[in-house]
Amino acid sequence: MARRMSRREFSKQAAAVGAAASIGRTALGAGSSGETVRLGLIGLGNRGDQLIDAFRPHKDARFVALCDVYEPYIEYARQKVGGSPFCTGDYRRLIERKDVDAVVIATPDHWHALQCVEACLAGKDVYVEKPLSLTVSEGRRMCEVAEREKRVVQVGIHRRSLPLFAKAAELVRGGAIGKVSICRAAHVSNEWPFGIGNPPDSDPPAGLDWDMWLGPAPKVPYNKNRCFYRFRWFRDYSGGQLTNMGTHYLDLIQWAIGQDRPRRVVALGAKKVMEDSREIPDTMEVLWEYPDGTLASFAQFNTNSAPANAKGSLAEFRGTEGTLYITYNKIEIVPEAVRTEEIPALDPRDRAGNAKQGRATTQAASKAFAMTGATETISHTRDFLDCVKSRKPCTCPPEIGHRSTTTTLLGNLAYDRGRELIWDGEAERFTNDEEANKLLSYEYRAPWKLP
Repeated sequence: MARRMSRREFSKQAAAVGAAASIGRTALGAGSSGETVRLGLIGLGNRGDQLIDAFRPHKDARFVALCDVYEPYIEYARQKVGGSPFCTGDYRRLIERKDVDAVVIATPDHWHALQCVEACLAGKDVYVEKPLSLTVSEGRRMCEVAEREKRVVQVGIHRRSLPLFAKAAELVRGGAIGKVSICRAAHVSNEWPFGIGNPPDSDPPAGLDWDMWLGPAPKVPYNKNRCFYRFRWFRDYSGGQLTNMGTHYLDLIQWAIGQDRPRRVVALGAKKVMEDSREIPDTMEVLWEYPDGTLASFAQFNTNSAPANAKGSLAEFRGTEGTLYITYNKIEIVPEAVRTEEIPALDPRDRAGNAKQGRATTQAASKAFAMTGATETISHTRDFLDCVKSRKPCTCPPEIGHRSTTTTLLGNLAYDRGRELIWDGEAERFTNDEEANKLLSYEYRAPWKLP
């Protein structure tokens, strides 16, 4: 026998989702007034340009300083922001300026820790892109300095500022789908056959300071695959798509299940198909287990673009009373057929009389609603500006960003070590692999040092 979630029960949940969305729209639509926050932006490439667009709608924000190691990007950004911003190729000159209230960091991942810590020490508030850091030890240092210096820091896990995602997390935590056993997400794209190609090393393009671009990373000849966004396929500068995209999903999962410190992690994958120069797998799956036994999985499929999750969802949460699916613009809960008695023994004599047990066929869903009329990053930058003025914690402060980033970094280390790793989330150390502990940090190339 099975009991389906009643229409009345589901209607109450759907109404709660709609109410939360309405409240979120009102809150996000009410921008703060007051003094202008003067911003300095470090990193003017792909994500930096997007952040210019995200801050521009806020009338109380103004870019007064710009920095990039590629001169053509500086000129493009200067024209876009207007006025007469200070422009430099050395981020330290930007951080030291008295007319900069807050620093926005959109550089490759291997620069985040240095620039964030130095900005905090200089008395600046910081908006730093995700993933927070390249290593676990860097992330912990960023949290310590931000707290000690009492700086407002927002990590760019921008879905934290959308009411839809907040409501999904609230529903899961509140028991809307019963006891959750597993949460799943994936990054899917078919990069076959060309991928990023196999370009030879060459001289840097005119106007690029390659040595400064590398910064604390190992000294290597310039190769266009190591720069201009393709750096994400190389572990000296990024954790790959596991940390780039996975951080968004693992943050949502941890938010929803109310846990941020997995106790075990395993990862399998390989560069199975692609013949380009990437250093990360083209196919990979990672599985984490949390202290209460809940599992979380993230798949990276880069040679096939078929949907990884049911209903084309970004993530799915499987509970004893239902499954929650979330996309960019809706939450859908599919109720489970909940058993009212134990599973019967299979007896051939009464096979015909046994009722088939299975999931409910009725698919009830919440009404789709818009995401506030603004992009998720605009909402996130609005929250940052409000907190700069109020001195309250941001939606995604460093500790949250660190824990969500750490989870994905652990996946890479499990892949590197080719074994299950046991994690002590309090000590931030592995308990079963000293070699893995050595990989929680790395030595910067001289003369760079993390303060």
